[in-house]
Amino acid sequence: MNRKLNFILSSLFMLLMAGLFIFYFLKHDSSRWQVALGGIVVSALPLLLLRVKHNPFNNIILIGYFVFIFCSTFLGSIALFYLHHKWWDTTLHFYKGAYVAYVGLALFNLFIPKSAISYISDWILFLYLLSLSVTASVLWEIYEFLGDKTFTHTMQRGGNTDTMIDLIAGLVGGLLMALFSIKRKQVAK
Repeated sequence: MNRKLNFILSSLFMLLMAGLFIFYFLKHDSSRWQVALGGIVVSALPLLLLRVKHNPFNNIILIGYFVFIFCSTFLGSIALFYLHHKWWDTTLHFYKGAYVAYVGLALFNLFIPKSAISYISDWILFLYLLSLSVTASVLWEIYEFLGDKTFTHTMQRGGNTDTMIDLIAGLVGGLLMALFSIKRKQVAK
């Protein structure tokens, strides 16, 4: 991964979120300053990768990560896309499902020796990627549920229907990426 790109994207996003944190904190908009504070934290996480010697994440994964946090924290919560565009939340859950499966594929390719990949069943790869994606979706919904029970009361406005639509969207995103990955593996044989 390009270390410079990581540093630049993380720094720019942290500065944006820090500015929004100060702005909304001074306006006493607790919902938005809390999101901005979370945005600072999630934009700093890729900086930890600078300490890793053999980083498995390429520039596409890094850019995909920042696209997701920009669309979810800034556009979704701060610019109120979640309220004004009903499809926004579902689209991001679909994206997250596909993105997590893509990251899983990168980890698969890193940790499984090239000589062993041909012996691994396409269905094992498929189940691994799909399971990783679905697990991420479930963990996110647990986070939303706990967040609503303790802090915000705004993450699951649609209740069970919102949760199920989000889980289905994450499943479909992961399913499509898993199918694409095994098809690509078959072509490479």
